[in-house]
Amino acid sequence: MQSPPKIETTNTKRFQAKRDAILAAAAAAINEQSAKGMTFADVARRVGLNTTSVTYYFKRKEDLAAAAFEQTLAWLHDILDQALAEPTPEARVARFLAINMERLARIGRGEEQAVAMLSDLRAMEEPLKGKLLTGWRNVFRKTRSLWGGDGSRAETDLHGARAHVLLENSFWLNAWITRYEIDEYPRVEARLMDVFRHGIAAPGQTWAPELFELVHDEPEPGREAFLLAATRLINELGYRGASVQRIASELNVTKGSFYHHLDAKDDLVIACYKRSFDILADAQRLAAGHAGSQWQRIESTLATLLDYQFSERGPLLRTTALSGLPPHVRNTMLDRSNRIARRFAGMLSDGIAEGTIRPIDPLVASQALMALQNAAFDMRKWAGTMPRERAVAFYASTLAYGLFDDRVLTA
Repeated sequence: MQSPPKIETTNTKRFQAKRDAILAAAAAAINEQSAKGMTFADVARRVGLNTTSVTYYFKRKEDLAAAAFEQTLAWLHDILDQALAEPTPEARVARFLAINMERLARIGRGEEQAVAMLSDLRAMEEPLKGKLLTGWRNVFRKTRSLWGGDGSRAETDLHGARAHVLLENSFWLNAWITRYEIDEYPRVEARLMDVFRHGIAAPGQTWAPELFELVHDEPEPGREAFLLAATRLINELGYRGASVQRIASELNVTKGSFYHHLDAKDDLVIACYKRSFDILADAQRLAAGHAGSQWQRIESTLATLLDYQFSERGPLLRTTALSGLPPHVRNTMLDRSNRIARRFAGMLSDGIAEGTIRPIDPLVASQALMALQNAAFDMRKWAGTMPRERAVAFYASTLAYGLFDDRVLTA
C-alpha cells in the first residue's frame, strides 16, 4: 500500500538532484562564458547528459539562465536572513562575510559549486529580466536593512551606499581570494572585516579631498565617444549582450563606422578596458605627485574616481564585465587590474608607515578599494538624487571610515 508514495518520492528526489546538477553546471558556464555565451550543449557535457535531456528540465536556454540567477538570489536572501538574526549591524556584517568566506572555502576544496554571478542580469530579455531585477532590488533592500530599517533620508542614503559596497566586495572576492591558500581564508576574512569595521584612515584624518583633473584624449576624433558608449552598454549588458549593432545604434552610426575604429568586438572590449585602466592609473599618478600625506593622496584618488563614475564623463568599464571574454583577453585585463590594486597597496603601506593610514593589510584593503570604485557605476541614479560632493563623500566613507561610522552625516 505504501509503495507508490515511496516510488514517487524517489522519482522526485532523482528529478531534483538532476535539476540541481544542471543548475550547478549552468552557473559554472555563466561564470566562465556569461549567460549569453552559455549553451545547452556545454551544460549537458558538464553533467554527462545529452542536450535533449537538459531541455526536459528547462525548455529554453533563457529559462535555465534565469533559474541559475534565481538560485543565486535565493542564496543571498538566505544568508542575509542568517545575518539579520544577529543583534547589531556590526555583528550582521561579520556574519554575512563569514558565511561568504565559509562557502568560498568549501568551493576551493571541491565540496560545493559556485553560484552564478549576477553581472549578466541586465542582459536578460523581458519578462525574465524584470522579474530578476525585482529580485535583485529586494536583495539590496534586505542588505540595507542590516543597518536598521527606520531613519532619516540621509541615513537611508548612507545605508544604501554601505549595502552596495558590502555586496560588491562579496562578489569581488571571487576574483582574488584564490591567490591565498584555503587555510589562510580565516585570516583574510579577519583583515577584510577590520577594514569594514574601522576603515582605512587613521584616527584624526578628515575627509577633505582635492579632485584631480583627469584628461584622457583618444588619438582619433570620435573614438572617445565610441568607447564611452560601448563601455556603458557593456557595463549594462555584459560582453556578449552588447552587440556591435547595439553599440552602433546607441551612437546612431553604421556597423561600418564601428569597423573604422576597431577591427573586431574583442578589440573594442580591450580598448574599453585600456581606456578605463588608463584613467585609474592616471588618477594614481596624479596622486603620487600631489603634495600632502598618503591619506590625502588616497582620499583624493578615490574622490576623483567616484566623481568621474557619477558624472556624464563616466563610466569606467566594470571588471565584472570580464565574464564571457576569451580567456587570454580576460587574463590580460585581470593582470592590469592587479597592477592597479598593487599600486593602491603601495600607497596604503606608505600611509601606514607615515601614520595617516591605520595598520591594515594593504593587499586585502587594496582589493576592497578596487571593488569600491568598480561598483560605483551602478549607483549613478542614487548619486543623482543629491549633490555630487555629498554622494562621493557618502560612498567613499564606507571604506574611509568603515561601515559603522556616521561622521559623514554631520560633515
